[in-house]
Amino acid sequence: MNFEEHAAKSLILAPAGIPVPRGMLVASAAEAAKAAKEIGPCVVKAQVPTGKRGKAGGIKLAGTPAEAEQVAGKILGMTIGDYTVERLLIEEQAKIVREFYLAVLHDTGAKKPLILFSTEGGMDIEEVAAEKPDAIRRLLVDIDNVPRGRDIAALLKGLDLGAAEQQIAQIVDNLYRAFRTRDAELLEINPLALLGDGRVVALDCKFVLDDASTFRQPDLAPAGSPPAMTDLERRGAEAGLKLIQLDGNVGVLANGAGLTMTTMDVIRHFGGKPANFLEIGGEAYTKSEIALDLVLSNPGVKSLVINFCGAFARTDVMADGVVKAWHKLKPKVPVFFSIHGTGEVEAVKLVKEQLGIEPYDFMEDAVQAAVKAAQ
Repeated sequence: MNFEEHAAKSLILAPAGIPVPRGMLVASAAEAAKAAKEIGPCVVKAQVPTGKRGKAGGIKLAGTPAEAEQVAGKILGMTIGDYTVERLLIEEQAKIVREFYLAVLHDTGAKKPLILFSTEGGMDIEEVAAEKPDAIRRLLVDIDNVPRGRDIAALLKGLDLGAAEQQIAQIVDNLYRAFRTRDAELLEINPLALLGDGRVVALDCKFVLDDASTFRQPDLAPAGSPPAMTDLERRGAEAGLKLIQLDGNVGVLANGAGLTMTTMDVIRHFGGKPANFLEIGGEAYTKSEIALDLVLSNPGVKSLVINFCGAFARTDVMADGVVKAWHKLKPKVPVFFSIHGTGEVEAVKLVKEQLGIEPYDFMEDAVQAAVKAAQ
């Protein structure tokens, strides 16, 4: 779950003792002018849970309330990424001396939390990593511990931070503790800025919450931003199905998330492009008609792979649902079945008799045929 900047600052950084600029959340140009009158020279910042707002024109300086109102009117209603700007953060301007990058995230390879720090703040960290990989310092932290003072000191050593080093070290420690206690997948401050008055302040923040932990963070979940969805994805969510629409042309229907992702990988392996993620495992097989309609409603779908592998779930029950849906929807795209596991004899017989289609003995063959048919 992603959070807008204002929420990340007010709910995560400030309570963790990390300084943030004074700011006010507004929803109209008139409110922006009123906030600017109270704050003074300000930054007008689009509030959407995505990056590159500045490059998109969603962050502008304003010296007066009238200028803030004018700028706000231009930013509100903009589309940045997949989001429409509906709210703005009006924040006091900062006299920046130096900019740093600081983040805590999960290192999946090391299976440990990872702290990143760089003196190249204010830039896309991907660009820094590509152009100046040595400019990024890394500190892996044992999952059962917090970073020790000497470890943080080693992370910052030799960076010529001067009097700001102690403040930054404390912010590193505070950010890591917030990362752990708030079940974050990512906590990123870019830039973390040294100001002209000597303070070190978080000028921006990106916070991603682990979806599985929302029950442990009841105060955070309501402030999260719902994911941007296509019309088909929204229809799927309303029906209780998890659909992710992609830009490929081979539709996928399988039971279980793992088998679905495996099918998608095999499609790519043979040079095709999957058009969706959608699994009908568990009781979702009772929604076969809805699921099939969702996949086929994607105008990019030119062929369909239906891949069932039953262990506890019976493939004949799943196949029966798909066959009934097929008769009702009467799709025109070619379909390729792969059926294995519990109930496969009955399932294969059902598909052959009802649809006149011979399921493939191997999933790879079904996928190859679907990829070829979609070309």
